[in-house]
Amino acid sequence: MDAADLLNLTPAGLYCSVGDFYIDPLRAVPRALITHGHSDHARSGHAKVLATKETLAIMALRCGAGFAAEMQAIAYGEELRLGAVTVSFHPAGHVLGSAQILLSFQGKRIVISGDYKRQADPTCRGFEPVACDCFITEATFGLPVFRHGDPAGEIGKLLASLHLFPERAHFVGAYALGKAQRILALLRAEGYEKPIFIHPSLTALTDYYESTGLAFGTLRRLTPADMAKLRGEIILCPPMWLSDLASRSEAEPRKVFASGWMRVRARARQRGIELPLVISDHADWDALCRTIVDTGCTELLVTHGESDALVHWAQTRGIAAAPLHLMGYGDEEAARAAEAPE
Repeated sequence: MDAADLLNLTPAGLYCSVGDFYIDPLRAVPRALITHGHSDHARSGHAKVLATKETLAIMALRCGAGFAAEMQAIAYGEELRLGAVTVSFHPAGHVLGSAQILLSFQGKRIVISGDYKRQADPTCRGFEPVACDCFITEATFGLPVFRHGDPAGEIGKLLASLHLFPERAHFVGAYALGKAQRILALLRAEGYEKPIFIHPSLTALTDYYESTGLAFGTLRRLTPADMAKLRGEIILCPPMWLSDLASRSEAEPRKVFASGWMRVRARARQRGIELPLVISDHADWDALCRTIVDTGCTELLVTHGESDALVHWAQTRGIAAAPLHLMGYGDEEAARAAEAPE
């Protein structure tokens, strides 16, 4: 048995006929298993949703309490029978509540990675490799040029800039789910103790993270009255908010953006970013390759992202690898930017 015997690609997304469920479906379906709360994976309107309790809470915050007719929480490592398939969720290290999904059927194991990273992140549980026969992986940064480096070092660049330009307000573009909270945690870990201003669109998810026991120190909700008195301060805001900062602030705004895409200098220049920080919640090239090895898989399917290089890399190591052309994923940047209200 290989993956094609258990999973089918349908207009609604990846479908398991034996268990009668979809994984991160693109449209409303009778039963959805959701890997994490980003909007390109977690959509509203399903009849039943199975996910970790954190992902369910995040979906409720982003989509409204009635995002599905029926919600069921599953703990990491818990096994659940759906039809003839046993499913379990395992930490993906991407954002709070994120999970890989393991399908077990007739002695074969298939893991769908969702989005994941291998770097340590104090705001969510770390990635755990799951042994499997077939690994279905994302490949957002599936090219050798993408190597993320040390997040603490990137935060050090921000703090050094703040020391060098104390008269300027440092606006840090960060996605509302996961990246903003990780930046807060990294700043506190590096000893930054001053209050941090956060844009109102980031507060609901940050409050939820804190409700789970995480502590980010003193945070101040950004108001229009603050805009003229932010010199020497750090302000977290939606990435799209950086585009017209000059008209919003009198405090000589310095544009900072935290993203794995900041490895590409052209992207930073196009956005007018003065200080790019290469901090990503996705696995880089080395982590993708290491994870494939760690799973021990003999079959690899590569979903959204840069699949060609990773497929070639796996094939040269004797793994039966191919791209799996799922549409609608991997555009989190645009999806999340569109969600971020002004």
